Amino acid sequence: MEGNQDRESRSSRASDSPGDTMNDVYAAWHEMLEGEGAGLAARVGELEVRCARQAEELLCLRSTLADALRRLNALEGRPPSAAPAAPAAPAAPAAPRNGSYAGSTGTPSRELRIRQPAYRETAKRTSSYGSSASSLPQRRGPQHQSTGSLQSDSPASSSSLSPAPSPSPRATPAPLHTPHPPQAYRSRNNSTSSNQSASPAVNSLTKRWSSTGDFGAHGLISNNSTHTCQYNEEDGSMRMFLRGRPVVLYGSSDQDALDPAKVAPPPQNKLKLEWVYGYRGKDCRSNLYLLPTGEIVYFVAAVVVLFNVEERCQRHYTGHTDDVKCIAVHPNKLIIASGQCAGHDRLDARPHVRVWNSVSLATLAVLGATQLERAAACVAFSRADGGALLACVDDAPDHALSVWDWQRPDKGHCLAETKCSVDTVVAVEFHPLDRNQIVTCGKNHIAFWTLDSTNMLYKRMGVFEGRDKPKYVTCLGFNHNGDVVSGDSSGNISVWARGTNSVAKLLRGVHEGPVFSVAVLKEGHVLTAGGKDGRIVMFDPEMNPTGLENTIEGHYGGVRVVAEGRGSQIFIGTTKNCILHGDLELGFSPAVLGHVDELWGLAAHPTLPQFATAGWDRLLQLWDGLSHSTVWSKDIDERAQCCAWSRDGGVLAVGCLSGAWLVFEPASRQLLARHHDGAEPIQTIQYSPDNSLVALGSRDNFIYVYRVEDDGARYTRLGKCLGHSSYITHLDWSEDSQYIRSNSGDYELLFWNATTCRQVTSASSLRDVVWASNHCPITFTTIGVWPENADGTDINSCTKSHDSRLAATGDDFGKVKLFAYPVTQPKSLCHQYGGHSSHVTCVRFLADDARLVSAGGLDTAVMQWLLD
Repeated sequence: MEGNQDRESRSSRASDSPGDTMNDVYAAWHEMLEGEGAGLAARVGELEVRCARQAEELLCLRSTLADALRRLNALEGRPPSAAPAAPAAPAAPAAPRNGSYAGSTGTPSRELRIRQPAYRETAKRTSSYGSSASSLPQRRGPQHQSTGSLQSDSPASSSSLSPAPSPSPRATPAPLHTPHPPQAYRSRNNSTSSNQSASPAVNSLTKRWSSTGDFGAHGLISNNSTHTCQYNEEDGSMRMFLRGRPVVLYGSSDQDALDPAKVAPPPQNKLKLEWVYGYRGKDCRSNLYLLPTGEIVYFVAAVVVLFNVEERCQRHYTGHTDDVKCIAVHPNKLIIASGQCAGHDRLDARPHVRVWNSVSLATLAVLGATQLERAAACVAFSRADGGALLACVDDAPDHALSVWDWQRPDKGHCLAETKCSVDTVVAVEFHPLDRNQIVTCGKNHIAFWTLDSTNMLYKRMGVFEGRDKPKYVTCLGFNHNGDVVSGDSSGNISVWARGTNSVAKLLRGVHEGPVFSVAVLKEGHVLTAGGKDGRIVMFDPEMNPTGLENTIEGHYGGVRVVAEGRGSQIFIGTTKNCILHGDLELGFSPAVLGHVDELWGLAAHPTLPQFATAGWDRLLQLWDGLSHSTVWSKDIDERAQCCAWSRDGGVLAVGCLSGAWLVFEPASRQLLARHHDGAEPIQTIQYSPDNSLVALGSRDNFIYVYRVEDDGARYTRLGKCLGHSSYITHLDWSEDSQYIRSNSGDYELLFWNATTCRQVTSASSLRDVVWASNHCPITFTTIGVWPENADGTDINSCTKSHDSRLAATGDDFGKVKLFAYPVTQPKSLCHQYGGHSSHVTCVRFLADDARLVSAGGLDTAVMQWLLD
């Protein structure tokens, strides 16, 4: 019996063994397949990371090679060759080079915003007329291509050399910056130009001309002037009419008889944009990127700047005619799109987007000139298809979203356009992994768009949970999984799962105040930046805090944008128009500094290649024109309108909107004197040539004259000049320091005895007086600077070179003009240059006449021009 049971048991086990074996085999297979699948996924992910890194290295090599070829061509004097392009990038057409290059050394420094270098005295630099370099021995930088004029219709290009000066001295600490509410931003546009022949009549009503172009191989360009001038040979006077009001101007006794019908030639010298100081971060977003060549690209006024921080070199794209509002970088890192706002009363200042090559600075396409209404608010290249498409959002009430095939031979074709939102749209981005997927965000919304095969745009609104809907969704980014990472005005970070329109993860209260920037780094970490708290916080790829963060100093403002640099370096654009660079562990230092509010004050140092600026942002800043850096910056607690150096450069006076005027010692930045005259702004300040007197023109129609004592530390008022019926605009001193001449808002030219403060009513009696400067635009020697239909206030600033061979003006149309001095012919041709997007408030030659500096009003830009 037991034997039978054993046999049955063995038999049953034998019968069960095939099934058990198969199950075991299946289980082993499944286990093996799961292991292989996991290993395969890991290997595929690793290969994808390697491919991405290799692609980035190839892009970097391609960009570096293109930059090296450009520099070699410039050194050899050849025209630039076409940049090596990625497969998605079209070959650059034969277009004018729209840019300039300048090299320098030196480290920017700022008081509290920078480290403070000690004030330094150097030998006075002199140069002969027409020379753009100092007579002192200097290190020579590389030669690069640049345009001789910033006009969009001037195809001529030239090369220039910019010397590399010594670095700025060491820095010392400085006082706090006091913030104030920003002013509304507005822009002024450029003037038009046309051709007309001259009238042969002499001693009759004639039309006065001034040129509006570059006088090269394409001939002379001039614009009509319709105000009238009458020349009286008997007394050598010219009667000029401004808005119907006659102004009689007397020439010197040895003045040759003038023929008002003659056309005075332009000067032989031309200007070339050498350096642009400033950055627009106070009201623009996503406007700072690092290129593989090591240059950061950003914009201010109507210029897109490519700045190599390490080499201290700038290049400029100058194809725009008004404020640049946004930029985007192509996936190949070589091509850039920049959008501008609309100008006023000018066909070529319509809002549009320009696509251009960052190596050759050649324009590849111009989009939207007939579709956009107000401004290109934001632009983005597609990423999943290699950058074949470009998205743009108009800043018009409907905030239209348009998608462009920008590589079409007809300079771009609009594939789709639809109304985006009735509310403000602040950002647009293509999805990096999914083709034809677009995300926009702004006030009260985030939207997910799909562009289908028929070029129709379909929208899905993002869904917020309950009370979590923010007032603004302020910025966008994409992590490596393809999820959308957004920041909002409540300081929250939201993660939107790929392919959905709902929040997968919400991080509350990451920042105090709005989140202005989300940046995804190459290794997958995410940086978020606060516009109010100034904090930069790092998260891991799963959006878990890493504990690594940093806070920028408050006087730089809040963080507007974060851009990844090389290695652990990052670049930060701030709301107070600064650009910082550094890393989260070691902190940040300034690379670019600028003014934040309207800028009127500009004064060139009498002996050094330095200049001071003062604006409504309460900042007084000293700049070095050779190192292209800020020597120091000081918060003066007053909104400044003008500034002036004493004739020996020992003190710096600043006139303020409150009627106060302050005097500083530039070496220590110590306040030496403070006075107050009237309740209206001080419009202009000028020291006499012998440094014994100072005159202040006020908006209360008076000129206040003070005696200067104790090397500019003490002042005693002599009196005030009464006689103008409108506010004072400009002042000049005679070379013997005995007389003052002044212009006012109602186009008057009056003369004064400086010691008695009495008006000299006989203007003809002072016709032979030699004037130390020519800041007054309404004089006999500046008749020809007035444009067509001028209302007397169109020219904000006028100056002559120290050798009295050139005159320059800045006007309400954003133009800097260069004339041959004296400009006594009503029809005087000039060279005209754009770049500013607002009224040019002041122009000044530096001490050696090799450079001209111009200040923009509301664009807050300071531009330095090299005389060719």
